[in-house]
Amino acid sequence: LKPAAHALFKKLKDEELELLVQVVESRGAWESGCVLAPRGDPRGVKQGLPPQVLLCRLFRWPDLHQSHELKHLCYCAGGQGACGDLTVLCCNPHHFSRLAVPETPPPPYLNASCEHENQGVEPAVTPSRRKRLRHGMRGSCWGSSLGPAPPTPPAPLCSPLPDTSLSWSTVKDGCWCKLAYWEYRTRVGRLFAVHEASVNVFCELPWGSGFCLAQLPAAYRSCAVRRARGKIGRGLLLSREPGGVWAYNRSEHPIFVSSPTLSPPAACGLTVLKVLPGYSAKVFDYGWAGDGGGRQLPGEGPCDPHCIRISFAKGWGPCYSRQFITSCPCWLEVLLNQPR
Repeated sequence: LKPAAHALFKKLKDEELELLVQVVESRGAWESGCVLAPRGDPRGVKQGLPPQVLLCRLFRWPDLHQSHELKHLCYCAGGQGACGDLTVLCCNPHHFSRLAVPETPPPPYLNASCEHENQGVEPAVTPSRRKRLRHGMRGSCWGSSLGPAPPTPPAPLCSPLPDTSLSWSTVKDGCWCKLAYWEYRTRVGRLFAVHEASVNVFCELPWGSGFCLAQLPAAYRSCAVRRARGKIGRGLLLSREPGGVWAYNRSEHPIFVSSPTLSPPAACGLTVLKVLPGYSAKVFDYGWAGDGGGRQLPGEGPCDPHCIRISFAKGWGPCYSRQFITSCPCWLEVLLNQPR
């Protein structure tokens, strides 16, 4: 990869190189701009790797092979010519996620160890290696490591709403979903209305905005809840995109997702999708739900057929010791407006 990467760095402008250094050092801690590279002729690139695949493989996923394994994140303006110039494309490695696929068969609970949970976590970098990275992008020497995250500023306050369920007023208000945060069987805080096309859900996200779980008080939190909350970190990005809702795991631990449209039509049980760090998944399909493909989620308590349930760091379902999501220490309920 080294000759191909050096050749790519020489084609980037100085400001693009500087932005790439900042993005790699921060490990995508905030939403950065696009790093635009000329599309060029893929036959002239060593190993035939497009720029975005080359940099994602270099700085995030060494086992990445093809561009179809990647998905542009919703805030990337340089994907597929979205920036207005078809001669360039974005190769910012943190403007992409990998696509999550169901495990076949799912691993038993006893085998879901920390080794699986930490899969996909990017390595830290020492000051000397960070210096080599900066020089490598300038063509002086080689570097391919990632830097530490910047210090965390005070998180923004959330704007709660008094409702406990979706209503006609929600539709008139232009809100496409509401978020409810739970600790075991107890809901903490009020519903958080989402009006923008995407929202961050997090505990610690430098320069982030969205639904900040760290701001939600609770009268009592068990050790298990505190440990689970400590793993939320940068959390996840929820985005409403054409055809459905996507979840991108920004944290350093897996998230586990279920929704009425994730289970195959013939399935008799619950499908819980494990989404590793840096991966994303289409967690709700509007078309399938509109055709009647979505169904009621099995489990404890009432469940809206247009809802998504996401557990942080802890899985549940037939393959885990926790049979219901209400046995998970920290989880999120996404209440969607019915598609129209």
